Amino acid sequence: MARNRHPRIEGLHITSLAAEGNAMGKWNEIVVFVPMTVPGDVVNVQIRTKRRRYMEGYVTEYLELSPLRTTPFCAHFGVCGGCKWQNLPYAEQLAFKQQQVADQLTRIGHLELPAISPILGSAKTDHYRNKLEFTFAPRRWKTYEEVARGEEITDTPALGFHIPGMFDKILDIDCCHLQPEPSNEIRNSLRQFCISEGLESYDIRQHSGLMRNVIIRTASTGQIMVIVVFAYEDSESIDKVMGFLKERFPQVSSLIYMINDKLNDSLGDREPIVYAGADHIVEQMEGLKFKVGPKSFYQTNSDQAYELYKVAREFADLTGNEVVYDLYTGTGTIANFVAAKAAKVVGVEYVEEAIEDAKVNSAINGITNTTFYAGDMKDVMNDQFVEENGRPDVIILDPPRAGVHEDVIATILRAAPERIVYVSCNPATQARDLALMDAQYKIVAVQPVDMFPHTHHVENVVKLIKR
Repeated sequence: MARNRHPRIEGLHITSLAAEGNAMGKWNEIVVFVPMTVPGDVVNVQIRTKRRRYMEGYVTEYLELSPLRTTPFCAHFGVCGGCKWQNLPYAEQLAFKQQQVADQLTRIGHLELPAISPILGSAKTDHYRNKLEFTFAPRRWKTYEEVARGEEITDTPALGFHIPGMFDKILDIDCCHLQPEPSNEIRNSLRQFCISEGLESYDIRQHSGLMRNVIIRTASTGQIMVIVVFAYEDSESIDKVMGFLKERFPQVSSLIYMINDKLNDSLGDREPIVYAGADHIVEQMEGLKFKVGPKSFYQTNSDQAYELYKVAREFADLTGNEVVYDLYTGTGTIANFVAAKAAKVVGVEYVEEAIEDAKVNSAINGITNTTFYAGDMKDVMNDQFVEENGRPDVIILDPPRAGVHEDVIATILRAAPERIVYVSCNPATQARDLALMDAQYKIVAVQPVDMFPHTHHVENVVKLIKR
């Protein structure tokens, strides 16, 4: 066996949390990132990656456990790639996220900031998600502990989550604490049904097998959507699976399937086929109803999305006379949420199906002062678009993690709105974009919001006014 050429560090003191759910310590003035640790731990670490300025490793032995530690509530903790901070009290998680926002805005953007408001924590720290996607596999992932015991392990099919960094390895999930029931019951019943009926799980390496994915959406209204993704057309087997779900779970209000015969898992170009019930479910927020289809984007923490959008509306400081642009509008949630306090709201989004949902959402709520456009933001949002739709008084930005394209920022600066509200799921790219606007706009308020407890992710809302 080849000797590991990377060092083994003994007695590393973990001093702070770090990006991507890691924690860190220092060894000979070099930063060492170690997952599954918390500040205060003392550990032996095997280094697996060595760079000039940092190293990455994994724990081989815990010498001292931090007094900060708390007991993870999930049996899959440490193997599943999600909820990496279950071993850390929620108050500590929030403190780090608050600091993360401050660090990224100052270190990346070099921005002058007002006092950052205390982060808004999530009232629910488990069962808070309204959407989960599970993947089938012909063989479940065997944990290192199972292998070490040397017991005979059968290759049973899996329905669960990807092992981090491994596209073809699936951890079979028994109980996930992220989504309320009947999410677990649906997944476990479907897995067992497919095994008993001899329906093969999709093998991503061989591109064979019928059962590919299942997506479960649960709305704040109590409605449930289940989407089953098959790898090819097999009407008899599909009817067998969908018929089972319809009979076993009559409370499912939208039962849909898709055929994905591609080599990747993207579903944007796949047609949803309604097997039973409606083609959508309905979310509700402050008396407004929002149609959520199988391809719709909707914030996955419904309760906390309400808190986030209230911050965005407050920062917009609307009087009823403003023209508002809601860029990256998705299904028009923010646009419709602020419409009652604006003269006109213009929403732009890349996904055409989402824009159709946005229009429906306005219609079912009797909102008549919204207009929506579909297209690539950098192509749609130009000077002619501003001329045709009126100069915005307020622009609300809620881009994907990659942030705002430079061309779009340039158009925004030429449009010169009085206020900009920037909602971000990635404070690092937000900081970069804010730096590009800094000469013309001053940051006057910053409000972090935690949408995803037990993860390193944090949302941040920034209010800017014209200098």
